[in-house]
Amino acid sequence: MQVMLDHLDDARRHTGRLLDAFGAAPRVTPSEIVAERPGMRLRHFPGAPTSAPAVLLVPAPIKRWYIWDLEPQVSPVARLLAHGLDVHVVEWTDPGPAGRDLGLEEYAGRMLHACVEVVRGRTGQSRVLLIGHSLGGTLAAVFAARHPGLVRGIALLEAPLHFGPDAGAFAPLVAQSPPAGWLHAGNAAVPGSFLNLVSAAAAPMSFHAARYADFLASLADPARLATYMRVERWTHDEFALPGRLFDEVVERLYRRDEFASGVLSVAGRLVGPATLAAPMFTVVNPYSRVIPPESILPFHHAAAATSKRILRYRGDIGVAIQHVGVLVGRNAHRHLWPILLDWVDGLPLG
Repeated sequence: MQVMLDHLDDARRHTGRLLDAFGAAPRVTPSEIVAERPGMRLRHFPGAPTSAPAVLLVPAPIKRWYIWDLEPQVSPVARLLAHGLDVHVVEWTDPGPAGRDLGLEEYAGRMLHACVEVVRGRTGQSRVLLIGHSLGGTLAAVFAARHPGLVRGIALLEAPLHFGPDAGAFAPLVAQSPPAGWLHAGNAAVPGSFLNLVSAAAAPMSFHAARYADFLASLADPARLATYMRVERWTHDEFALPGRLFDEVVERLYRRDEFASGVLSVAGRLVGPATLAAPMFTVVNPYSRVIPPESILPFHHAAAATSKRILRYRGDIGVAIQHVGVLVGRNAHRHLWPILLDWVDGLPLG
């Protein structure tokens, strides 16, 4: 099975290169690599004023980071830079054979801590704003719960935090599956195409029917159609996930709900809602089956943060997969991002 999935990964990357040739390649903002270690790079986008507040973007560790900077008109990176923020993004990479045993302790702990320390050292700021999407938001929330003194605030964009039986399409699939380790030998990597197949099986309407309907709705608008095709290209740009991280996300988060229960151990400390004290800005999509409000709001309400805000995002046209619409949708950039930036402006510095 592993060999078949590896070949499928290669085929999907080939399709991505074909889409590039037809003009669907991302149009990213110039950046520089300011730190690197197995499994991640830290990108910085030059141009911010010296005293600009620092922000660290945390993508999901499944596909490439550039969904945050797909094209200038709908780029969170470009919008944050234009707002006068000093922008950094975690670029998760394939750690190779030497990094196959990297798990939650590394992704939500050591690697994010290394990124935050580099940002603090470069900017001279004691605390950093985190913005995370999907599973990247989960990792950012775990980090913020473990290191509250380093986080100025945290914005979570459709990030799953609670993994009970009512917490979306993935929960029933996990509940009916054997232990996660059956898929791979030891800590061998889990091919990206397998994760794509799991997503399609868990929420076929979101990843198939709704996707096709969005394509048809985009045909009348060249700008939306261009974004749609770039998102399609991004969906084919997968890389393998370390076996240990895959196992721990399935077993410790989805199956045992350790984070929401406050019993997730990271660097010798239990973390959960009671230890997440940074100001929170939480975005939910009330129509999502992938990450429904039930997988987010119980944690949000239980979190120790005294300053909390919820914003409901109701989708877009021309985003292919509604789950990434909060990043690349025109409605999101017209309505959601200005509100988020107003919230950022109101955060205390330091």
